[in-house]
Amino acid sequence: MGYMMDFLKVTKATDLTGSNYRLYRVFEILPGFLSWATLLVLVAFSYFNPIWVAIFLVIFDVYWLLLVLYLGVHLLASYRSLKKNLKIDWKKECEKLQPRTVLIESVNGAKQEVVLDWHDLVHLIVFPFYKESYEVISASLHSIVNDGYDTKKMILVLASEERAGEQAQIDAQRAKQEFGKYFREFVITVHPDGIAGEQAGKGANQAWAARILKKEIVDAQKIEYHKILVSVMDMDTIVHPGYFHCFTHKFMTVENPYRASYQPVPIYNNNVWEAPFFSRIAAFSNTFWQMIQQVRVEKLATYSSHSMTWIALVDIDFWSVSMVSEDSRIFYHCFCYYNGQYRVEPLYFPIYMDSCMDRKVLSTARNLYKQQRRWGWGVENVPYFIFNTIKRWDKIPRAKFVSQIVFVQLYGFHSWATNALIIGVIGWLPLLIGGDSFNVTVLSTNLPQVTRVLMNIAMIGLIISAVLSNLMLPKRPKHAPAYKSLIMVIQWIFLPISIVFFGSIPAIESQTRLMFGKYMGFWVTPKERSMDKFMKASRE
Repeated sequence: MGYMMDFLKVTKATDLTGSNYRLYRVFEILPGFLSWATLLVLVAFSYFNPIWVAIFLVIFDVYWLLLVLYLGVHLLASYRSLKKNLKIDWKKECEKLQPRTVLIESVNGAKQEVVLDWHDLVHLIVFPFYKESYEVISASLHSIVNDGYDTKKMILVLASEERAGEQAQIDAQRAKQEFGKYFREFVITVHPDGIAGEQAGKGANQAWAARILKKEIVDAQKIEYHKILVSVMDMDTIVHPGYFHCFTHKFMTVENPYRASYQPVPIYNNNVWEAPFFSRIAAFSNTFWQMIQQVRVEKLATYSSHSMTWIALVDIDFWSVSMVSEDSRIFYHCFCYYNGQYRVEPLYFPIYMDSCMDRKVLSTARNLYKQQRRWGWGVENVPYFIFNTIKRWDKIPRAKFVSQIVFVQLYGFHSWATNALIIGVIGWLPLLIGGDSFNVTVLSTNLPQVTRVLMNIAMIGLIISAVLSNLMLPKRPKHAPAYKSLIMVIQWIFLPISIVFFGSIPAIESQTRLMFGKYMGFWVTPKERSMDKFMKASRE
């Protein structure tokens, strides 16, 4: 397994040499090449053969309409499941559970039968943080305490960074003094700066913390690995009461629970009444996409705050220390390590996070673009996935290769980078640069009308988004004027602009950087709240 593990730890082409380097570079170039080729071919044909492009645009508009309706149905289904789960008393559901026998099988073929009793489970909760304020830290820890789960069965870890300076350590010690009494263990780790081979970011910090925990807590106290469940949370994460009972119940009831990660729905509501409208649109759009993916389980990957088993984490030697998108890489790493026998289980249960917000509107817009670009950098998983699948071609089922790589990865990132630009920009090019010979055709006359009709019907998706976003809003705080409720609806007319400037453009920039080997580093999204206006951690 050592040889394969070397490949599974690859993060970029420069980690390899010879033919492996060249092969990996081909796969790094592929997503950006496909996106740019699509856009440039459409631009060129808009001039040289605008009729072909016009026909393509009509077909694409029909496809877009059907896609919007398809995704809208999935979004409504996910919302219904979310509301249903919020009505369930998950503690009572856990109390009904009986111990069960589970078979744990390693990739080497070793098998072990264990008896699972939910009362014996230990929740390990990791909060990596950098320079977040104490108010942000405190709100997140309050939500864990108020979750309703027995905190004496929790080990809480504040994973700090040495490079964050003295204030981070002061805040960590203050948090331990205030909250340490509630937990079985309250551990503070300090990730050293400048370790060779590491990239400053969450992955390296989390891996450092986990290795300390393994040695000083788990192994020292002889806690059985199969009894440990791990939740890694962004520092701004507020868990909805009942999250850990919901997660525990899911773990105790699914088949093969050790070959799965567990994904809640991230809702960016913590500062939603304060954030600028464009930040809210981007945040809700991401939430809706994650909700849709909960329904399409075969396409679901881990994202941001999520949970998994300690056994899987130890098997793959923890998080990558040189990755930007460590949250999704952990899934792809497990998927390849377990030869395709790994999945993500949807929880249909919310956690709450911050929308991107800074002190000024312009800096918020700049930071939002950087945040979206960092999320778009998840494209780095495409070459990793293809490369490692090829290296394990005799072990990973072909159907999973096609579904995960072709229909999820390549298609997803290609659509992210190109769809909005095709509709919003290229759709007009045949009329603008197609020349007189095209503009006198019947197709030229009808193209705007056909597009307008199809896009008007597609507005159903925008209406669904506007309605659901308002249904998911926390109660309007007293400081927010009444007219802001109306703005929360009207803001969605700017969605087409938002998905171009805070969707396609940062996505294609990320793909272009990867295509040319200009690898990105980790960028920390600023967390800004007016705490006197911040809603309570517990939600109605």
